[in-house]
Amino acid sequence: MRIEKLDQNTKKNLLEDLLKRSPNSYGEYEERVQKILDEIKERGDEALFEYTEQFDGFRTDKDTIRVTEEEIREAYDLVDASLVDIIRKALKNIESYHAKQMQYSWFDSKPDGTILGQKVTALHRVGVYVPGGKAAYPSSVLMNVMPAKVAGVDEIVMTTPPGKDGKITPTTLVAAKEAGVDVIYKAGGAQAVGALAYGTESIPKVDKIVGPGNIYVALAKKAVYGHVSIDSIAGPSEILVLADETANPRYVAADLLSQAEHDELASAILVTTSMELAEKVSDWTDTFIKELSRGEIIQKSLDNYGHILVADTLEDAIDAANEIASEHMEIVTSNPFEVMTKIRNAGAIFLGEYSSEPLGDYFAGPNHVLPTNGTAKFFSPLSVDDFIKKSSIISYSKDALERIHTDIEKFAEAEHLTAHANSIRVRFDGKNE
Repeated sequence: MRIEKLDQNTKKNLLEDLLKRSPNSYGEYEERVQKILDEIKERGDEALFEYTEQFDGFRTDKDTIRVTEEEIREAYDLVDASLVDIIRKALKNIESYHAKQMQYSWFDSKPDGTILGQKVTALHRVGVYVPGGKAAYPSSVLMNVMPAKVAGVDEIVMTTPPGKDGKITPTTLVAAKEAGVDVIYKAGGAQAVGALAYGTESIPKVDKIVGPGNIYVALAKKAVYGHVSIDSIAGPSEILVLADETANPRYVAADLLSQAEHDELASAILVTTSMELAEKVSDWTDTFIKELSRGEIIQKSLDNYGHILVADTLEDAIDAANEIASEHMEIVTSNPFEVMTKIRNAGAIFLGEYSSEPLGDYFAGPNHVLPTNGTAKFFSPLSVDDFIKKSSIISYSKDALERIHTDIEKFAEAEHLTAHANSIRVRFDGKNE
């Protein structure tokens, strides 16, 4: 990995480099995606079936697009029982963590006749998009579905692209069943996003679409946002390790590569105060790449977006980490909890040398759907909050309103909204029969 001295120029160049990976930079695909969405909106199932055959090689219809209970039972037969057990353990951790995020309705009643409150309601129907083929991640099924279940969503609809034989990856089906998905459809790509957003004869319209996907899926979600809600427009995976001289270089190198193996656009960055650590980590990455099955992808990822930045002070390193605002941040210093208090921007923070990033991907419980491309400065991980909505509650008695009605009328008149003022005034002008 390249080793650079951390200064304003290297930080500026790095940030510009990382932003090039954003889905917002792929405008060349937007026209193609919009064409697909328009077709789905206009022709419904007919267009959905045509695109499924074109892109996935599977000729489907209204009778075969939905995954059957028999197919789910077959999936269980094909998945090792020990893996099913691990999925259930992970699911329990994820459920327990997200249960602590629950919000509840509240009401504040006062003796003066006013009642104010907030009504919390779960979304009615949510669509979960799950990638297919080689990109089959049962962990993502759990992470996208469980907060919706905890929130109390009435119906969870899942779409995932089929193979040419019409089959869905068995681990995906098992994870979906264990997490509590209500119905699964064999559809992928922008056409599946369109079906969820607009509804077709076979797939019902949802209120929100969540889940990862390729550039076509990301751009389709972006295009339908506003018609339905979405979780985020996710970019490539990224990790930043903040370390001092106490860190184990072998562990740090292994953790950096755990994200670099996702794809050639993944980013792996070490910010450290130790040149000795930087050099050892670079050496270890070279060693590991020769041993790992996705070594070629890892190498390209590091060549494109891998950086080791050496800072003069820990404060400089922390400032750089906050500017980069990484999806995953590991803090491997002599006092990681103290450093953590100075971190403002990160999707998920992993503290100490035994809290490596894959722990969060699979098992610990916090959600692994995280903000990317610097959006951790203003976005949060997927949570129960993403699957609820809030309604304000206002109730005033006649006496309560009478005490302040002239204040409201004056405020409205100051904005030249006389109908607003009149709506209050008619209740107290003495003209009521």
